[in-house]
Order: sequence, then C-alpha cells, then structure tokens
Amino acid sequence: MAMAEVKMECTKIQVAGIEVEVRTAGSGKRTVLFLHPGDGLEGDNAALGMLSRSCRLIAPSHPGFGQSELPKHFRTIDDLAYFYLDFLESRDLNNVILAGVSFGAWIAAEIAIKNTSRIAGLVLADAVGAKFGDRMTREIADIFSYPMYEHAQLLYEDSSRRQMSHGDLPEDVLLRLARNYESFALFGWSPTLLDPQLVRRLHRIKVPTQFLWGEKDRVVPVEYGRKFAASIPGAGFEVIPGVGHYPHIENPQAFVAAVERFVGKLPN
Repeated sequence: MAMAEVKMECTKIQVAGIEVEVRTAGSGKRTVLFLHPGDGLEGDNAALGMLSRSCRLIAPSHPGFGQSELPKHFRTIDDLAYFYLDFLESRDLNNVILAGVSFGAWIAAEIAIKNTSRIAGLVLADAVGAKFGDRMTREIADIFSYPMYEHAQLLYEDSSRRQMSHGDLPEDVLLRLARNYESFALFGWSPTLLDPQLVRRLHRIKVPTQFLWGEKDRVVPVEYGRKFAASIPGAGFEVIPGVGHYPHIENPQAFVAAVERFVGKLPN
C-alpha cells in the first residue's frame, strides 16, 4: 500500500535580522537540516517527505533563494556558512544531522570546518566546493557556461528528466527559479563552484561524515567525490547506481535509505 504524502509546513522566520523561508515536517528524535542545491527547493522533493517519516526535517531556502531575503552584504559562500551557524544557534538546534546536495553540500562543508558544536553528523551528496588538482585542471563542470534550459542534461541521468521543459512551468515557479539561479551565480561563480582554501581545511571536520554520490554524475565525477571523502578523517563513501548529480531526486528511496543507515549508526 502506498504511503500517504507528507505535507510540509512553509513559514518565514527571522535569523540574525534576515527573513528566510523554511519548510518543516516530521517529529522524529533526530533533526535533519537539509541544504538544497543551486536551483533551490523547487520541483520534485519526494526525498524530503520520506526523510520526515523518521526524523524532524528542516529545509530552509538559502538567503537569496525562494522567498528568503538576500542581504546586500552577502557575496560569498562564507556568508552563507556563518548564516547557518546563526540559524543553528537562534533555533537552539543541537545534535543536528547536516545534509546537503551539490551547492548545499558545499555550504555544509564550509559550516563544518568552522564549528561543529551543534552538529552530530554530515551527509554530503555530490558535493562541489573543493579543488584537488592543479590550477589548469577542471574538476567541476562549468554549469554557468550552459543556458538554464540545458542544465537538466548535466544534472540527470534519467532521459525523461533531461528533456525537461521550462515552458510547462507556472510563472511563479519560473520567477523563483530565475531568482535561485541569479543567487547561485552570485555565490558560486568566479571561481566556479569552489573555495580555493577549502581543501586545506577539511581536516578540521571531526564529526562522522558520509558521502553519497551519483554513479553517473556529469558535474563532479565519482573520482572527485572519492578525493573529497579521503580529505575528511574517517568519512564514508557510497555510490548510488544509475543516477546523476541529484540522487535525492532521481532515486529518493536509495538516497533516504543511505541517509537513514548513516544516522542509525550515530551515537544517541
């Protein structure tokens, strides 16, 4: 029998003087703070509903995304990382599982190199953000050099998703997506989707960390993911077969099962 759809509540809250949109669902013993990728929380988020059946799920729209305010002084990934440290403190969240996908996983890593006092574990799926090779070697696809209507061809392995048509979307969704991509470019462009200093600071992450990676990722290949995992002491690495850069969308069941296995092994 199919499980009933989980309804997520969407509210706006103030964090350090910034108004942000937050989706919440579930009431489990564990809290998962989900950090979305560069195109925001729009579209298919079945994985979030599934996660909320076993945990308390909190999914904010980053500043500048969705209906969250973008302060004029926000320009870098550091601004987002420190914002989320304020978010954790202002909501008095402790023993949180910080889970991010792609751009969201980069933010999660930047948070964790600064302060993990409120974090019990990290889940980093198809993360960007680090530079492992020499300056002449491209390790992360330059997604900003592709028009928006071609992004799906990079992000997905499923051919039906790769033919996505933005013309079928309602105007309000298109406006949110356009705002998301504008903010994504603000924080992720030049250098493209990386922080040159991050790789030298990953050793500072001392909480349990699990990497999840789409087998067919065209943005950051599996080999890049393995280098990322090897840079964090004790980090695990799991490949999700047959999916691209967004495993939480292409195979939400496998993604959620992997997150729940990791969470289930953490100390209470």
